[in-house]
This record gives sequence, structure tokens and C-alpha cells, in this order.
Amino acid sequence: MTDASDITRQTGERSSKRLNATALATRFQREFVKELQERVVEKGEPFAIVQADTPHEIFHVMDIPMVTNQWWAAYISAKQLSPYYFEVMEREGFPASSCRYCSLGLACTLDNDPEKAPWGGLPRPTVLVARLTCDCIQRVFSLWADALGSRFYPLEAPGWEHKDGQWFTKGKLEWDEVYTAQRIDLLVEEMKGLIRFLEAETGRTFDNGKLLALMHRINAQEELMEEAAQLATRTIPCPVGIAEQMPNAMIPQWHRGADWAVEHARLFRDEVKARVEAGASVAKTEKIRLMWIGAGLWHDPGFYDALEERLGAVFVWSMYLPFTGAKYIRYNLDDPLRALASRICGMNEVLHLPPWMNDWMVAEAKACAIDAAVILQPTTNRLSVSGTKFTKLALEKAGIPVYEMPADMVDATEWSHERMVDDVAQFLKERTVARE
Repeated sequence: MTDASDITRQTGERSSKRLNATALATRFQREFVKELQERVVEKGEPFAIVQADTPHEIFHVMDIPMVTNQWWAAYISAKQLSPYYFEVMEREGFPASSCRYCSLGLACTLDNDPEKAPWGGLPRPTVLVARLTCDCIQRVFSLWADALGSRFYPLEAPGWEHKDGQWFTKGKLEWDEVYTAQRIDLLVEEMKGLIRFLEAETGRTFDNGKLLALMHRINAQEELMEEAAQLATRTIPCPVGIAEQMPNAMIPQWHRGADWAVEHARLFRDEVKARVEAGASVAKTEKIRLMWIGAGLWHDPGFYDALEERLGAVFVWSMYLPFTGAKYIRYNLDDPLRALASRICGMNEVLHLPPWMNDWMVAEAKACAIDAAVILQPTTNRLSVSGTKFTKLALEKAGIPVYEMPADMVDATEWSHERMVDDVAQFLKERTVARE
């Protein structure tokens, strides 16, 4: 079904043992969350609420704590509070079709119930920052800033005249061409304005030399992650499924460039490599290799393992681990702020819009010998579904059947684990041929 000439095939010896790296990453994140809560809530340090596709590196350089909106939404969802907060949104007069992922944090603030909210709710931040990647973002962040008595600093997301679907092969070196100089220059000026605002509001200073050093450490981290991704997703049978790929990719990414993140990437790469060399396999018998397209199913991460025993179906790929090398690595660092702008501009677009999304997904599906794909279709999240139909068409044209899953990454109101596992299993029985 695929032409994956660089696939590594191994005997496959099932290992139920979790990666040591996974336990270490989750432990580190728990401690970090405690420290973040202490700095933001108890000590009242200046902090920012930011979207995932904004220049976090500026805040890292200035030692300004951040609460990332998507992380905060996943955190709330993991505590099984999302159905309650979406009821709050409707009670406040917002339509039921409001974007769930981006507005969950706003709902928590609007409820204003410290007994219910994690951390007792977020205090007033110094600033809220978001790129205007879809129609709802400006409204959500404007309302959120008003509710918190803070300021919203928007970053533009202009259209691209030059669209290069092969961004993932060129962006490390040819980023000025791939992401277009005019768009990069605009973001550079906006980031300079943000830096001036942060310096004035917090009394902390931005150091370009520190940014350059951080960018070099990020490259080191992402090179290790890229190697781990190649090993994890292109080995048959799969040695490390996405349930463990996700935390080991995402947690270091929130801390990208930190000494811990670089060393954790090395630990993860080494452990994945050891599994490959030992012939370890996620499933007892891997028969179907699956691709997960979309954000994580944060309210039910156990879904990813549910089809292994029944069908030998293993989710071997999600965007989080392969994206580390494809989008974050930047060489030619003579002007680190421009290089950073090239990393940030287009962050959401290449994941969600054609031609960038579908070209990358098809290339990855072929390279990883994917038998079928499951695309998350959260109807209340406009950006997440913007390019999924084009991606489905492209994958099926390449011979890879696609199941569209009607579910939301943070809203579990209509979710049924058993029903969805049955539905996907039936689809796989009808549309795939199990490997011998």
C-alpha cells in the first residue's frame, strides 16, 4: 500500500513496560505546574496567557511565566471539567457552536468560581497574546482580556502568496523563501513591539544574545526528537506508540531550549533506539498501522490503546513528534529574531490548511507505511477542520483509507469510548487488509 523504502523492519517482541522517559517527563511537568502555580497565583509574578503558535521563546528569554491556552484547556479537560464550563458559556449567552478548544479557558474565567476552577482560577496576567489565525481568536482573547482586566496583544496571520507544500523538507535552511520575507518581517516588527511592552510592564529585559543561545539549544533538542521520530514511526512493528510519543514530544516542547528539555530529548531518543535494537513492539502482533490526525483526545487518552488487542491496530503516528524536526529546527541564525519569526509564522497553517497540511500528511503516511488514518473532526473548532477534507482526499488518493471521527479534543459531552472504539474497529475491518 505504501512505498516506504526507509522503513526498518524488526522481529517484534511485545513489551508492556512504559518508557522511563515518559514517567520522568510527566513527573517533571507535575513539578513544573506546581512551580508555575506558585509563581503566578501565590507570588503574583507578571505572567502571560498565550496561544501555542506564539513566540514563547521571547518569554523564556525574559523569564516571564506563561500559561498556554491549549495546555490550560487540556488541563481543565483532564480534570473532567469541560462539560461544566461549556454549560457556563451557554448560560452566559454564547452559542453552543462556540470553538471549544480556544474558549475553555475563557469559560473558566467567566464562571469566576475559585472553588471549582483549577488553581482557583487564573489571576490577572500582564498580557494575552495570540495570532489571528481564525475568526474566533480575536473575539475570544478580547473578551478574555476584558474579563481579566488585562491587555490583548494580537499578532497578524497574513495570507501567503507563495505556497510551498514541501515546507517540511526546506524550512530548516530556506525559511526566508518558504515562509516569505514580507510575512517574516511583519512578525519581527510585531515581536519587537511585544518586547518593548513586556520590558515596560515587567521591568525585565530582553537579550538578543540569550535568544541566539536558546535557538541553538532548541536546534539540538529538535534534532534529537527528529531522530526519535524516525525510529518510532518508521520501524515495523512500532516500538513506541503515540500514547508515549505525545508526552515525550509535547512536554519538552513547552520548555524548548531549556537544559532539561535538551537532555530529555536525548534520553527519549536513546530509549526509543534501544527498543528498536531490542525488537520491542507496542502490540503483541501488529497488523494495522494507524495515523492520528488532529490534536490529542485529552479527555480519553486510553482510546489510543483500545484497538491493539482486538485488531492488532497500533497508532504509530501523530503530528506532535514528527513536527518537532519539520517545523522547529532553524539554521542560518545570523538574525535570531527573524529566524524565530519564520518558525512562528505559519505554525498553525502548515498543520491545518492545504496545501501544507495534506502534502505533509501524505508524505509521512507513505514514509511510515500507514495502513489507515483517523482524522479528528471537532465541528466546533473551525481551524482544526479547515483542511481535513482536502487531507482526506489526498490520503485516499494515495491509497490510505480515512475515518472521520466526530469528536472534540476537550469536550467529552457527547463522547462514548465504547461506541467510538466499535465504530473505528468496524471501519478498519471493512477498509483495511491486516498484515500477516
